[in-house]
Amino acid sequence: MLRLLEWLPWASSGIYVTGALLAAALPAQAWPAVTASTRAALGAATIYCAAAPLYVSPSGARAAPILSILIAFLGWVIGAYSRRYLRGEAGQSRFTLAFLCTLAAVSAVAVSTNLGVLIVAWAASSAGLHHLLTFYRERPAAIIVAHKKFLASRLAEGLLVIAAILLYREWGTLDIAMITAHAQVAIPLPRSVGAAAVLISAAVLLKCAQLPLHGWLIQVMEAPTPVSALLHAGVINLGGYVLIRLAPLIGASPAAQTLLVSVGSLTAAIAGLVMLTRITVKVRLAWSTCSQMGFMVMECGLGLYDLALLHLVAHALYKAHAFLTAGEAVREGLARQLIARTGIDANRPTILRSLLALPTAWIVATGSAVLWHKAFGLSTVPWIATALLACGLATLLWLPARVPNSNGRGFLAIVAGAQVYLGWHWVLAERVGVATLPPNMVLAVWSLLVFIALYAAQLVVLMRRPCASASTFYDWIYAGLYLDERFTRLTFRLWPARAVSCALEGTAVRQLTQPGSTA
Repeated sequence: MLRLLEWLPWASSGIYVTGALLAAALPAQAWPAVTASTRAALGAATIYCAAAPLYVSPSGARAAPILSILIAFLGWVIGAYSRRYLRGEAGQSRFTLAFLCTLAAVSAVAVSTNLGVLIVAWAASSAGLHHLLTFYRERPAAIIVAHKKFLASRLAEGLLVIAAILLYREWGTLDIAMITAHAQVAIPLPRSVGAAAVLISAAVLLKCAQLPLHGWLIQVMEAPTPVSALLHAGVINLGGYVLIRLAPLIGASPAAQTLLVSVGSLTAAIAGLVMLTRITVKVRLAWSTCSQMGFMVMECGLGLYDLALLHLVAHALYKAHAFLTAGEAVREGLARQLIARTGIDANRPTILRSLLALPTAWIVATGSAVLWHKAFGLSTVPWIATALLACGLATLLWLPARVPNSNGRGFLAIVAGAQVYLGWHWVLAERVGVATLPPNMVLAVWSLLVFIALYAAQLVVLMRRPCASASTFYDWIYAGLYLDERFTRLTFRLWPARAVSCALEGTAVRQLTQPGSTA
């Protein structure tokens, strides 16, 4: 029985691989294979999640069942959507094979207990995604952007391999539970282990498309919509999950924490502002993902791993829904433009309300944490967690006074949001055992200042008037501070995309590096 339970986490990956083999052997039955595989994998992941408390013991590994069932659910939904979306397209058998292989690799990352296996599975998921991103092989922009992602991913995997070698030379194991156990007692960390923690953090930043190597995530819109949903809802979230699994190692390395917090917080702020300036639905969603990934890695750098896991699950579900309903978002955007023309702009807050919103949200979050502590014995919530929560919830009070009952509705939304986070914190910290480490004070203050600045900058963008200074600020934000243009040129100088002819490559590169493009 115990041996069966040990193999249960790998059932989903095995089912996906079996489905991929059937799709390759019987191309005419490729979609039935996808349907059967995704349904069976969802059932297997549900059983694993239900049985996990019986035998999953390391605290970091207890997040694996949550991610496993999340991946299976997303695979089922996106697979069903893809069958309708790609009807009549050429190359459907090629899509189904790459889709199932990617799901198998992502599921393997979720359940792996060995760092070496995790690195191989993560690289395999990237390879499968590459084939999905280049589904339309006749589109030069799709090939070039996939090439940029290919280079960033290979660099990240090289860093992970070096980190694994350093850890093995120091501690003689690649077992994740053993690595985290060594990290908890080896304080300060040996120099080689500290370097490995920094390399792993840098690899996660590359995999999560953090600035300034973020451009490929914004420009992959040439791929089919279900591929965008799989990328933004599933694959790109793996970086945050890896940090959660290695929480004791990352938490014992101040350099790794500093790298995650500094890069993540700046990415979250800059990408969040750029998102506000864009009008194309899928491009807005892509910038939103970049920002949310920055927020997630920053949370991990601060030791708020329970908040990061909540962020991961909520972001995955939201982004899957947002991409798969992108057509409806266009219609809603047109409706908002019509409302704006009538003078009822629900996105423009009043000055007084925006100033009062942040302290109000902080009081609600802090007071709710105290009540949860007294009523349910919840462990103390770090002050930076309630402060960041307040920065996110405060925007719920940005409704203008002309909206009926706006004060009451906004306040109730803030209270409800605070309870959702605290309830999740209680489940993970007290029941599942996901780590929450004491944050570094300097990094916590830096993060708070960045998000207060983001809060103020959002108001500037939303309430901007046609004046020279606001226009200059808006133009720079719209262009993403021109960070990706230099990286794009450097990419093709170092390693040109040989799959595209020189003429087409030059045209696409010029398009991607023009100010105001989706770069």
